[in-house]
Amino acid sequence: MSSPVFRGLAVVALAAIPALPLAAQDLRIGLASEPSSADPHFHNLGPNNQLRRNIFESLVGTDEAQQLTPLLATSWEPVGETTWQFNLRTDVTFSDGSPFDAYDVVYTVCRIPGVPDSPSLFTTYTGGITDMEVPDPHTLIVHSAEPYPLMPTEFSTFGIISARANGVDGAAIDFSPEGCGDLPVPATQAFNDGSAAIGTGPFLLESFRRGEGIELVRNPGYWGEAAPWERVTMLPLTSEGPRVAALIAGDVDFVENPPLQDLERLRADDDLRVVQGISNRVIYIHLDHAQVPSPMITGTDGANPLQDIRVREALTIAVNRDAIVERIMGGVAVSAGELLPPGMFGAHEEGDLPPRAYDAERAQALLAEAGYPEGFGITIGTPNDRYINDAQVAQAVAQMWARIGLDTGIDASTASTFFSRRNAFEFSAYLAGWGAGTGEMSSPLRALLATRNADLGLGGTNRGQYSNPDMDAVLLEALRTVDDAEREALLRQASRMAMDDYAIIPLHYEVTPWAMRAAIDYTPRADQYTLPYLIRPAG
Repeated sequence: MSSPVFRGLAVVALAAIPALPLAAQDLRIGLASEPSSADPHFHNLGPNNQLRRNIFESLVGTDEAQQLTPLLATSWEPVGETTWQFNLRTDVTFSDGSPFDAYDVVYTVCRIPGVPDSPSLFTTYTGGITDMEVPDPHTLIVHSAEPYPLMPTEFSTFGIISARANGVDGAAIDFSPEGCGDLPVPATQAFNDGSAAIGTGPFLLESFRRGEGIELVRNPGYWGEAAPWERVTMLPLTSEGPRVAALIAGDVDFVENPPLQDLERLRADDDLRVVQGISNRVIYIHLDHAQVPSPMITGTDGANPLQDIRVREALTIAVNRDAIVERIMGGVAVSAGELLPPGMFGAHEEGDLPPRAYDAERAQALLAEAGYPEGFGITIGTPNDRYINDAQVAQAVAQMWARIGLDTGIDASTASTFFSRRNAFEFSAYLAGWGAGTGEMSSPLRALLATRNADLGLGGTNRGQYSNPDMDAVLLEALRTVDDAEREALLRQASRMAMDDYAIIPLHYEVTPWAMRAAIDYTPRADQYTLPYLIRPAG
């Protein structure tokens, strides 16, 4: 079975504290970022994907290092050059009591392309499917136009919903990648109000209220190991100070991303525990490669300077990544030279593609060579509540660009507002993050840098509209190469091509901390997800 390889990403547990039994079966979590919807297919976004894993399971699971594990499928194997077979569990029911089978998977894949108003569709992970067959209810055959080694990996990225619960006879579905006919499908609001929240996961959705919180309750009919908590309350505490204060006061039991400046104090508290590990998430600056004039750029007589590779290189080497890691991230990050850290499949080995060296003098010379000796005006869009110290990082980049002569501003907003504006192409430069859902290099390359092509599931989050047909060709060759070593070499080649073109500016990889009561424990995950069913009483 071919799967991505995860190498050398150390997971560190800090402040080892004697285990104490929990008195109650309720768990209260302070979220750093709030999901935008309970619809498992609405938005391919970390907080949304994190929530859906508690309610809607995938065919294939992933462990804390993003290695593939059986979930709704017990096994999978290639049965032809362009064909995969998935063998499904026979003992699984949805939360409404109806049985799970292969027709539910077909129904799910049919729904994904048509989710209305989706900011980021999951077609990135379903675009390679050309046909699906169900020889019996617990066997699924999936076809692709070309060899597709990542098929099992991609079946780990989206949750399965019930055909029967939505009045569909799965056996009657006529699957087509262009659309499966006029199937009744639930609206996003039906998931948010709970009426369509019918999954196979360890928890049931009791309520989803934006700005107020999420209530999960244990699924009594869950096919696997029962969750350790009867009830989980997930509260949006997006401001750092109140989030850590709630933990210290005992108002919550567990928090995501405690403020970096508070980690030492939290580790010293005998009643608390801190764990942390490097993540698959890269924080980057995306640049507008297409719009003329480009929004929020001034002083260029309408030209888009970001279309000049010399300008892109100047902006890249004007950023002192080590200074950001040390001063803004408190050392709890790693400077980035590409879109995945060393040790993950398709990333270069340590030292083979290092972060671009800081060189403000050369950056100024490149701007002058490109025809901008006096610089120009540019504004960086950024969320201020989505990633660790996101607005502060953007401000630091703005100051560094100002030192080479750019008139740089910051446009910071809440994540929901920021993503809406980003998706409307309102920014010439913006800060965001990408966590590799598949655990390997094709994930960020396909989503962020491949030429936008909805039919192929490419460029779904390429809001800089970068296009490099040569890089696309290498990436597509990797996606149809079954041999792991050959595929990894191709992914590295594609990554280097994009970095040499200064297509995007990687800043750093997040190292993710969690803080919690000493009586509970959690194993850090490279995908950064907080999964309540994996939070355990310590001991």
